[in-house]
Amino acid sequence: MDKELDRYGFEMDLVRKGNTPFYYYNLDVLHATLNEINRQIEGWPFTVHYALKANGNPRIISEIANYGLGADLVSGGEVKAALEAGFKAQEMTFSGVGKTDWEIRLALAHEIGCFNVESIPELEVIDQLAGEMDTTANIAIRVNPDIDAHTHKYITTGTSENKFGIGIEALDQVVKHAIDLPDIDLRGLHFHIGSQITQMQPYIMLCETINRLQDHYENQGIRFKMINVGGGLGIDYQHPDDHPLPDLEQYFNTFKQHLNIRPNQRIHFELGRAIVGQCGSLITRVVYVKENRDKKFIIVDAGMTDLIRPALYEAYHEIQNLTSRQMDHMETYDVVGPVCESSDAFAHDRMLPTSRRGDLLAIRSAGAYGESMASTYNMRSLPSVVFFPSDKH
Repeated sequence: MDKELDRYGFEMDLVRKGNTPFYYYNLDVLHATLNEINRQIEGWPFTVHYALKANGNPRIISEIANYGLGADLVSGGEVKAALEAGFKAQEMTFSGVGKTDWEIRLALAHEIGCFNVESIPELEVIDQLAGEMDTTANIAIRVNPDIDAHTHKYITTGTSENKFGIGIEALDQVVKHAIDLPDIDLRGLHFHIGSQITQMQPYIMLCETINRLQDHYENQGIRFKMINVGGGLGIDYQHPDDHPLPDLEQYFNTFKQHLNIRPNQRIHFELGRAIVGQCGSLITRVVYVKENRDKKFIIVDAGMTDLIRPALYEAYHEIQNLTSRQMDHMETYDVVGPVCESSDAFAHDRMLPTSRRGDLLAIRSAGAYGESMASTYNMRSLPSVVFFPSDKH
């Protein structure tokens, strides 16, 4: 017998039985996204790596590994998790400005596909450790192309003011140094200009920069086997039901049309939010409805410890009342949590159906940077997890 689904597509038996707050993952949305990615890259020299920092839930990353994607990693812990989930080591990239010696050794021991190197000191340490281990490290130099992706300042990564990558003015020196090091194999260049990018113009600018750089180095007899364009593709936080998948066709077509791909060259992508963002929702229960002179508050049992994005980035998440008895009667609320911080709020002046103690709310588009950034501040428990369909293994 079919399970009862509410008008937003939630299986209400699962929702009602869950111990709030909990993350509800719709695996059908995840699988549809992965199928579309593989459809868009078929026949092209493209490799997509999943950025584990977006969501490291073991079930989620195992599902993604089963679709043949690579892994984009930023810590030794993520290297271990990716290996356990079944990602192939040769399809792993290791990014980050502060790789420690043990993390580098771990990655070298498993012969991962590529280190994305962000500074000369890091380059020299990787060369030294590779030499001590009698191996060669494949690397790509991360370039800071000074392109403003016009996102929140905390998730912009490709301008000259950011800590990431090598400035173009210093790139020649770093490329030459990498070529001269004995235990380094310079495979290519790596870029990442930011996150939650929904307009294609920054990516077009990135393609133009890459084209110029490749021409520049080919004139010196230097050819790159790979170009890594990073990720950053955004999702529709305002209308998750209308757009459960990001516009993957437009995204990949931008690179197909504007990037001059060289013969026998492979293009790498590092997508995180675009893969998992829409498959996850945070389910929370209304504890109290409080009314001050000028404001009504819905106080829920989830807090910034469970989903920090609104407090950290002032990020918007669509909120839906799944159980209101007055769906057609709307009121204006602030939706806030129990954590002892004024920033512990999910929404301000949000129109929602009349809400009462015990109602269940879904905070949507929480599959990326939700569970992965949860904490135990105020000695709160980490949120639990349920999967829909619940009978998939």
